[in-house]
Amino acid sequence: MTTVLLCPGQGAQAVGMSKQWCETSDAARAIFDLADATLGDSLGAPLSQLCFEGPAETLNRTDVSQPAIYTASVACLAGWLESENLTKDELGIVATAGLSLGEYTALHLADAFSFEDGLRLVALRGRAMQDAAEAVDSSMVALIGADEESANAVCDKAREGDVLVAANFNAPGQVVISGSASACDRAETVASEMGLRATRLSVAGAFHSPIMAPAADRLAEALAATQIDAPSRIVMSNVTAQPHTNTPDDIRLRLVEQLTSPVRWAACCEHLVKSIDGASFHELAPGKTLAGMMRRIDRGTKVVGHNEPATVS
Repeated sequence: MTTVLLCPGQGAQAVGMSKQWCETSDAARAIFDLADATLGDSLGAPLSQLCFEGPAETLNRTDVSQPAIYTASVACLAGWLESENLTKDELGIVATAGLSLGEYTALHLADAFSFEDGLRLVALRGRAMQDAAEAVDSSMVALIGADEESANAVCDKAREGDVLVAANFNAPGQVVISGSASACDRAETVASEMGLRATRLSVAGAFHSPIMAPAADRLAEALAATQIDAPSRIVMSNVTAQPHTNTPDDIRLRLVEQLTSPVRWAACCEHLVKSIDGASFHELAPGKTLAGMMRRIDRGTKVVGHNEPATVS
């Protein structure tokens, strides 16, 4: 058995996420208990309560959704392994990859840092990104039908001295750009003139752009104080679309760069599909977003979802 794990990023959250895993698995419940003990009341309520009961407007906040998704994904794998009576090695996990925030989940599952340290990092990351977003009126726009060249052309035509950059290369024909609100307004018009469909995203601000530089600085300090070990498995870097090196300082640098650099998710998936023969791809909870992206990236690669236990219909 050769298994690749895909870990979702921000936007996959939903009220009730991983509740069924916790109701059917002691191992999954233990992960949420540990998360609650680690974060305490720093989110205004226990993390498990926010995940299982909401409210949605709180769960959708960047500073809440990031630790919530990280915890839900780790709990999902714990529950899945317990249901199959397997270890990670017995499951044949050879590689992990995560979309943006999910890269932290991927690194933890490859033993680069402890669950608690990863949770503290993503909680700080979420707060720092929320603060940076609130400091500047900014947004993101999805361009449907765009490739890298056309997305960059939209940015070049609409920028007019403001911040506007390509931020996420999610799948062929699906690129997200990020920048100041006024530049995003202009980008919607420019994209329409170029025959592209532009959709403003409901996000706190311009993630994966220079506007996140203050958040990157805060994250760099936290990473410098965090124990990071060489990953035990292949872990893809969103920034380079190549596997992380085994050097902890390189991992720290890539995670800092990720906040202000484009996420090359499609290229990460293409690398894994081409370099690992016969791998079975599995998406951890919450949601099924990455499976949908894979259908656009490589239609021949099926992604098995684990949004809920197999025993739940």
